[in-house]
Amino acid sequence: MWYFSGPVSGSVLPSPRRYRYLREPRPLVFPFEEEVPESAVHLRVRTALFLVLDGRLRGKAFVGSDQFVYWDASDPRACVAPDVFVRMGGPFTLPPSFRTWEHGAPQLAVEILSRHDTRDRNQAGRLERYRSCGVSELVLFDPETDQGQLRIWDWVEGDLVQRDLTDPEAARCLLLDAYWRVEADAELGYSLRLADDIEGKRLWLTPNERVAELEAELAKRDAK
Repeated sequence: MWYFSGPVSGSVLPSPRRYRYLREPRPLVFPFEEEVPESAVHLRVRTALFLVLDGRLRGKAFVGSDQFVYWDASDPRACVAPDVFVRMGGPFTLPPSFRTWEHGAPQLAVEILSRHDTRDRNQAGRLERYRSCGVSELVLFDPETDQGQLRIWDWVEGDLVQRDLTDPEAARCLLLDAYWRVEADAELGYSLRLADDIEGKRLWLTPNERVAELEAELAKRDAK
């Protein structure tokens, strides 16, 4: 077999020289989807958070949801699949999978826990994967506990260290300059939200809330 060969920078480009090789190359395959059961609550909490972040950060960041993030170009098994993740500065395309050697590591990753997913029971393994991936802030949210449990880890000197959330200021997301909030939800029980203020009076609105707010403003104008 004859193949072009040469130095690679960014993308594979043929060099003027061709060599004959003793076998065909065996490229690594990085899967971009996997069938995983998902509860109705998990789906709705994940989707709501993704839509809020995607709407707020459009043109400023890549916001992914439930897709593989790979950090080792030699090992397709080295991956995580956050429910939501953010990489400021792009990419602004829609890659089927996210490769840190091409785009950099996500600065923020969020996982919505589910008692139906056996993978959620291995917390040590999860933390090790995110540490290896290089995620700066990891948020775990369990909407099925009594008060909606929130936990946050930060990348500190090569380790993921859990925050002490007894200090209200510890719920701040430095990347987004906002605060994580666990809010009661009539349908879901509890949902994970972001707010501009520590008290949660200025929540980042969902698309449905934006529509309702606009309709209310229009109704006020019509009433004058």
